[in-house]
Amino acid sequence: MKKLLILFGFWVTIYGVVTFGSDEKLSRRINFQLTPSEEAFLDTLQYYSFRYFINEINHENGLVRDRTQVESPASMAATGFAIPIWAIGAERGWISKEKAKSLTLNLLKFLWTAEQSDADSATGYKGFFYHFVDMKTGKRIWDCELSSIDTGLLLAGIHFAIQYYYGNDDIEKEIRELGEKITQRVEWDFLTMPPGGKYGNTISLSWEPETGLNTIGWVGFNESLIMYILAASLDYKKIDDAYNTWLANYEWREPYTGLAHALFPPLFGHQYSHMFIDFRRLADSYLREKGIDYFENSRRAVLTQQRYAIVNPLGWKGYDSLCWGLTACDGPGNSYNYDDKKFEYYNARGTSGNDVIQSDDGTIAPTAAGGSIVFAPEIVLPTLISMMEKYGDKGLWGKYGFVDSFNPTLNWFNKDYLGIDQGPFVIMIENFRTGLVWDYVMKDPLIIKGLQRLGFFEN
Repeated sequence: MKKLLILFGFWVTIYGVVTFGSDEKLSRRINFQLTPSEEAFLDTLQYYSFRYFINEINHENGLVRDRTQVESPASMAATGFAIPIWAIGAERGWISKEKAKSLTLNLLKFLWTAEQSDADSATGYKGFFYHFVDMKTGKRIWDCELSSIDTGLLLAGIHFAIQYYYGNDDIEKEIRELGEKITQRVEWDFLTMPPGGKYGNTISLSWEPETGLNTIGWVGFNESLIMYILAASLDYKKIDDAYNTWLANYEWREPYTGLAHALFPPLFGHQYSHMFIDFRRLADSYLREKGIDYFENSRRAVLTQQRYAIVNPLGWKGYDSLCWGLTACDGPGNSYNYDDKKFEYYNARGTSGNDVIQSDDGTIAPTAAGGSIVFAPEIVLPTLISMMEKYGDKGLWGKYGFVDSFNPTLNWFNKDYLGIDQGPFVIMIENFRTGLVWDYVMKDPLIIKGLQRLGFFEN
């Protein structure tokens, strides 16, 4: 593993200035000077993770495989992540700009022309897309749901592309035109929950042709914040009621002294929206009353997870200040037996302190730490490097960098990589180093409009 760390070696300083869609500049919270070895490590990790989005794709339609299994379908969320990742690859010289443009245009052409109907074999309906689709045909697979959040994350990637590909050549013009068409086609009102109850007027998680609207709506802090911002920007009729209900279900706790925050136990909920939107100094009415912004909220969630691993209330092997990170990932499953404890397969593992533990079975996901590098590099970098040094040669590191997950208690290492795990490595490392994705998304008028509509900018 040590040989990997000397592939690249440059001195970088994160200067602490971010530019939004105007001349306004804000002081960064991240003032972090990387050593040459840390920079080399990030180069290697980012590049290896990037390769997933070149090798595990259909180059003709741009769809990205959900995981590294030959029979795996495409994931719409992973596909949304791929759009800025291809641009990052071009910026870093890993692929040409023309290749990034070609992949993006092929994907948008497919998304625009793919079947949108209530047929159970379509690619989408009412502008939304199914969670999983066939890699070749793009048609629904596994009787999966028409997903509001996967569509939202896909649109987030598309809106990065609309801003990034600003040139006047035919390809970049078509990318922008198709991106706007795909965005405007989404009928957010179609997935609106009926009034009343906990989920009244919120956006439903999903719809299926066999059963109709999912009876659960998006409420409380989680990964769908960016989805509400997009819906608000497109004049979603029920947005005020929906967002008020969303906020009313937040849970505020202080798991450890000084780390009070709006809870969401798995760390992916603190990463996905932040991959696209720079939430520093951005707060809605709820967090404004608490005196913090959304970036600080997620920073505290990350620090909480490290503290939880140090306390280690369930007594798992390996947990400490340099080995932590619970999020959605695979697990060893029930075929393992250790001290009569149960182990799960894929699940959204998480914690918000000793009193809020969600499916913790000793399984750690490196992406939980890696995708949080913007929030707390001072603990994330040492953690990732320690994981590499301690477990890399044992099965934690391979052709796409860190595997999805591992369980030190069982000495178990996952064989798979997942697109929604590798994506946060690439995007968040780039945001940490250059702010590339943030800079372009924060120039998008639709994003700014959604933030304004939801009260993120005080009058």
